[in-house]
Amino acid sequence: MAKLFFRYGAMGSSKTANALMVEYNYRERGKKAVLAKPKTDTRDGRNIISSRIGLSSPCILVEELEQMPDEKIKGYDCVIVDEAQFCNKSQIELFVHIVDDLNIPVICYGLRADFKNELFEGSMWLLAWADVIEEIKTVCWCGKAAKCNARYDKNGIIRKGSQVVLGGNSSYIALCRKHLREGNLGPDFSYEF
Repeated sequence: MAKLFFRYGAMGSSKTANALMVEYNYRERGKKAVLAKPKTDTRDGRNIISSRIGLSSPCILVEELEQMPDEKIKGYDCVIVDEAQFCNKSQIELFVHIVDDLNIPVICYGLRADFKNELFEGSMWLLAWADVIEEIKTVCWCGKAAKCNARYDKNGIIRKGSQVVLGGNSSYIALCRKHLREGNLGPDFSYEF
């Protein structure tokens, strides 16, 4: 029986590397998995998924998956979605359809919450509907679990602005809730501008 998975974690917790490894494992066993991401994620190009440690692979867009007939989707053994927080409700409903009606597992990776610690639309619906919810853990500079994504610039932590601003290590850092609330990026933090 197929399941809908939501594997979430803060920035830098290796979500994308995990997604790429899962796809590789399917391929290594002669199975066909498809990697997908929402069109919102343009950091590495339109049809590529790249991790911070240098792994990358071609992908399709979730919007392309939406246009596929069920018969074509049935050609896959697994659907793996990176940056799933950027999906909308109807896209998460598509993943539910793929799992429940086509019996194909869908494994979604993404952030749970934004820099204001508010849920993304895709994450909200995955938390509501996923069969399996797993946290991919990382740590704050203090050693506690980092569950929050802090957006920052040369002036420190940013607390207002658009929910979606693409960026990596030069814009975001994973912090524990206490240090996010305090605006404390750590004693050894250096800005990369």
